[in-house]
Amino acid sequence: MRLAVLKETRAGETRVAATPETVKRLLALGLTVAVESGAGASAHIADAEFQAAGAEVAPDAAAALAGAGIVFVVAMPDAERRALIPRGALLVGISGVHADAALPTSLAAAGIDACALELLPRITRAQSMDVLSSQSNLAGYRAVIEAAAEFSRAFPMMMTAAGTVPPARVFVLGAGVAGLQAIATARRLGAIVSATDVRPAAKEEIKSLGATFIGVEDEESRAAQTSGGYAKEMSEAYRRKQAELTASTVARQDIVITTALVLGRKAPTLVSAEMVGAMRDGSVIVDIAADAGGNCAQTVPGERIVTPNGVAILGYRNWPARIPVAASALYARNLLTFLSTFWDKEAKAPKLPAEDEIVKGVLLTRGGTIVHPQFLPSEAA
Repeated sequence: MRLAVLKETRAGETRVAATPETVKRLLALGLTVAVESGAGASAHIADAEFQAAGAEVAPDAAAALAGAGIVFVVAMPDAERRALIPRGALLVGISGVHADAALPTSLAAAGIDACALELLPRITRAQSMDVLSSQSNLAGYRAVIEAAAEFSRAFPMMMTAAGTVPPARVFVLGAGVAGLQAIATARRLGAIVSATDVRPAAKEEIKSLGATFIGVEDEESRAAQTSGGYAKEMSEAYRRKQAELTASTVARQDIVITTALVLGRKAPTLVSAEMVGAMRDGSVIVDIAADAGGNCAQTVPGERIVTPNGVAILGYRNWPARIPVAASALYARNLLTFLSTFWDKEAKAPKLPAEDEIVKGVLLTRGGTIVHPQFLPSEAA
């Protein structure tokens, strides 16, 4: 069976869905692998490296997809490139289905069996194929590095003959995978770190990394997590109490890193314009949630801005793509693990049991129909 790896065409996408390491392991499954020329260029992987690993380097997407039974991507290909995918092929990647309601219908009509790995259930068996976790981990790290580069002082306390440089104060909003990595990275750089999250499990996780927990603790906060491990949307009363606490905390910070997301919804606004206005000149806000609208009211998705009171707000899109070598390596392993888990060694083909919890979670379309219960047409839901 032929597996095609496509070059990403979305603006700003620097990652690739396979690496020479994973190509070798895909070949060991009995696959042939075709990589579109230039697919790894932005992740510093040359075509020659893919060839040395045993892959065919195809001149374009059409050549890579010719006869392919499996297609690996980072982001969902556009309609023109999806039209090149053979009917019955298995497409594996990040679908972005929550932002494109017509996508499942389009994939079903094209006869593509699509797996949206961002929908993986948060269960132990799925951890090694969890693309959101692997990419968010790197996003949290990169956010702190970008903040340090933007900040006009040092992160750690520095005692010199000329005087003492005080440590930076960093406040992280959202202690999921990205937030916890941001906390850990900021602590390693020597900052004084505090953090908040609505989920009850977050308090101990924050404290275990040496940060101070800031948060409203009440009955609602103790039930603020879904069974899948995601944050729930909170009531207006809770958000008001949390906003008051956040406002007093933000005003004392040098750097604020926001990471809060609610699956399938616009990111909650956690930092208001008034909070930004209370921050000191030279402070920095890094909004990892910019792709989902941003946690800061003044974030401009895709841009760096400086407010009238001198606060830099970094609202860059696609944070994992800002560290493409590591992000590609982890993402490619996620896809490899997913395929290997559902690989029929005798048939040398993927086998996706409909009753499997992971398959139920990620499979959008199969055999020309929409199968994911969350995205069924209203009359079939």
